[in-house]
Amino acid sequence: MAGYTQVWTPLDFEANGKQCDWLRVPHSTDLSGYGVIPTPVICIKNGAGPTALLIAGNHGDEYEGQVALAQLARQVEAADVRGRIIILLSLNAPAVEAGRRVSPLDDGNLNRSFPGDPIGGPTAMIAHYVRTVLLAMADFAVDLHAGGRSCDYLPCALIRSGGTAEEQSVLADLAAAFAAPITSISDGSGGGGKTTFSAVGQSAGVPVLTAELGGGATLSREGLAVAEQGLRRILKRWGILPDIEIDSASPTRFMRVRGRGAFVYTMRKGLFEPAVDLSTVVQAGQLAGLIHAVDRPWQAPEPIAFSEDGMVVCRRAPLLTVPGDCLYKLLVDVD
Repeated sequence: MAGYTQVWTPLDFEANGKQCDWLRVPHSTDLSGYGVIPTPVICIKNGAGPTALLIAGNHGDEYEGQVALAQLARQVEAADVRGRIIILLSLNAPAVEAGRRVSPLDDGNLNRSFPGDPIGGPTAMIAHYVRTVLLAMADFAVDLHAGGRSCDYLPCALIRSGGTAEEQSVLADLAAAFAAPITSISDGSGGGGKTTFSAVGQSAGVPVLTAELGGGATLSREGLAVAEQGLRRILKRWGILPDIEIDSASPTRFMRVRGRGAFVYTMRKGLFEPAVDLSTVVQAGQLAGLIHAVDRPWQAPEPIAFSEDGMVVCRRAPLLTVPGDCLYKLLVDVD
């Protein structure tokens, strides 16, 4: 059923000009039997050229990308473009409206729902439409994230390993143009595997650059600036916005996730007292933090240690934790 979708829009992706409308995602409720979820979409096209698919709001509580893409959509006119820009700045609209990572309609985590299902719930239908309709039009895609309510991230880009040499070269070029301070290379095994947008992009032969831009369900000024300037540099490099002014940037630092040991978890409920900050370089065996039991405060806190060397790129934001919560993610330099 790859060619079938229930999601639709009156917007014409092949028409020149700047169009602003909505995707309609069917969702029937007690009070709206024939209802749809309106999901904003902007298409800016001018003649022949590459197509950029730009996404934010994949998770609803991640804001730098949403703000950066809203600004870009307002600023760019069709006359500026050579090719096509498709912008979806609140892709999982129910999650964005609720300020949640997952959809309040079906508890769907969109970036764990690919390739989707055309007859599934709202989140699965969105994932399927992106995979079968939007990716089919794209020459490359950028998916802007942050840590949401659960994590704080150093602003960084992420590219997926495992493609051909040519595919990896294109991804490295995207990362160099985006010029985040750090670019992380991973096979996705630490979270999401084959169910993320970047994974289905790789399977479709479309290079996808992901970015993590902050966290804590707030807005990082540094992360917003990385997104704003990085998008402009990429669009200029691909010739889509040939005349746009861009800032110079320092080269990105290519790093990688060594494996599952790069992630530190707690197996106890309590209050997490972190021992190190973002960007700290740590050693295996070093104290990562303490877990204080809420119900037995007279007990000594449980120490948590790092199992690998690396640099802290992500740290849990809420102090209250339960078993299975990720506390840290580490990166090491590419050999």
